[in-house]
Amino acid sequence: MKIRPIVLVALIAVATFSSCKQKIQADSMYINAAIWTGDTANSSATAIALKGNQIVYVGSDPSQVNATVKIDLGGKMLLPGFIDNHTHFLGGGYNLTSVHLKDVQTKKDFIETIRNYCKNLSGDAWILGGDWNNDAWGGELPNKSWIDSVTGDHPLAISRYDGHMILANSIALKKAKLTDASNNPFGGTIVKDAKGTLTGILKDEAMNPVMQIVPNPTSKDFDQYLANASQYAVEHGFTQVHDVGSYGGWSELETYQKAYKDKQLKLRIYAFVPLSNWEKLANYVKQHGKGDDYLRWGGVKGFVDGSLGSTTAWFYEPYLDEPSTSGFPVTDTLDLKKWVIAADAAKLQVVVHAIGDRANDYILNVFDSAIKINGARDRRFRVEHAQHMRTETMDRYFQLKVIPSMHPYHVVDDGSFAPKRLEDKRLKGTYAFKSLLDRGVPVCFGSDWTVAPLDPILGIFAATGRETSDGKNPNGWYPDQKLSVEQALKCYTVNNAYSVNMENKLGQLKAGYLADFVVLDKNLLGLSPDQIKSAKVLQTVVDGKTVFTRK
Repeated sequence: MKIRPIVLVALIAVATFSSCKQKIQADSMYINAAIWTGDTANSSATAIALKGNQIVYVGSDPSQVNATVKIDLGGKMLLPGFIDNHTHFLGGGYNLTSVHLKDVQTKKDFIETIRNYCKNLSGDAWILGGDWNNDAWGGELPNKSWIDSVTGDHPLAISRYDGHMILANSIALKKAKLTDASNNPFGGTIVKDAKGTLTGILKDEAMNPVMQIVPNPTSKDFDQYLANASQYAVEHGFTQVHDVGSYGGWSELETYQKAYKDKQLKLRIYAFVPLSNWEKLANYVKQHGKGDDYLRWGGVKGFVDGSLGSTTAWFYEPYLDEPSTSGFPVTDTLDLKKWVIAADAAKLQVVVHAIGDRANDYILNVFDSAIKINGARDRRFRVEHAQHMRTETMDRYFQLKVIPSMHPYHVVDDGSFAPKRLEDKRLKGTYAFKSLLDRGVPVCFGSDWTVAPLDPILGIFAATGRETSDGKNPNGWYPDQKLSVEQALKCYTVNNAYSVNMENKLGQLKAGYLADFVVLDKNLLGLSPDQIKSAKVLQTVVDGKTVFTRK
């Protein structure tokens, strides 16, 4: 059959119009990339296109897109922006410029590091931060007698890296009115020597008299801490962090709101305040809402117990190396239960620190009570650390739909000394990443910065290799708990977004999602843990804007 010319022209015009209409319009497109999307329906791709702050295309046929700018990644890896589920963000920003003791291996170096730091301090400024690890030099706790002679007029209160123990010098103890006659407070321990003399070591709630007299940072100080921390975070590929507080939560929130208003936030923030302040936050939310996709609040964070390193994590059985204690709750358990139920009733997200096996069981019981009292709904309870648990406890996490907010690099640090504290039976339930995931529990990952490095690459290294810092476990400490790279990536992206009700906007690369992603110099999939460890972040994009490019 013959087609008349006028009909043929019309058909060509329709086809051309239809083809143009189907083209996706984008501001920019990355091509020739090794993309891990986090999206089970479209797990890998080679191209991603953005328009404004949204993703408009993820696939392997870039001809479908009209993009103003094209960036050829030459096979580099591109994946969803990393999310850190648990940071002490502004405290970390301060610590970046404070005395660094985490890698100190001897008593002598401990003293000399503090001596050298003090040489650059003027007046009587406080010395804070530190992050020392006594297990690095055999376990002996530091003593104020080590450093009184080198700190001059400076009061000192430096933390063990887990944040549950400080060393205070004599000046700080005097300012806090602590003496040899001082008694242990509820939830804390004032350590004394055999003669009953203060050593300067204060555990958990016993830290309060000193920390409460440390001068509050100024608004300008907080702005600088945020600038320091934000730059450090985006350099390591983070596009969102959850801040559980360093200075009481409210100062942090005010700092973030100021930066947001001034358009100075480099990455997304979800800010928590203390659980004991739940009523104040509930009233604040009624007046101001819960923020937006860039800056959010509406979560409260509480504590059940202390830490393994400070022997204050709450267990059913005593510690092997300190058989006089099995740890203890650092919050009155009646208050904790009352606050959790009330905060949940106010529709606030409740997350609670629990490390020991008894602490984990206790908080799950409290969450179960809140569910029964307040009724079934999608509430996203989280347990921060979820560090040591029994097999039956893992099952309850799944049954109650509670999210374990875990921190893989703690395996590297704690795995070197945990066998001194706990026997094999309890250690088998320590950092049980895979056992929880196998049960369908949505484990999410973070750092607990500054307790561990703010670095997802090191977190993935730890989760996949489970090597310990003492070099004694090259094939992995309790290797049955090792994760695949993809599982670890999901915990840092997809599951973290889920843990704060943002799974429909963040954590995956798919059309319609917010444009948060990171480019790495290596494709992590298929690499050994040691190869993963050396990977570098090349570019970080938040809300469609490049916030970091490695030079």
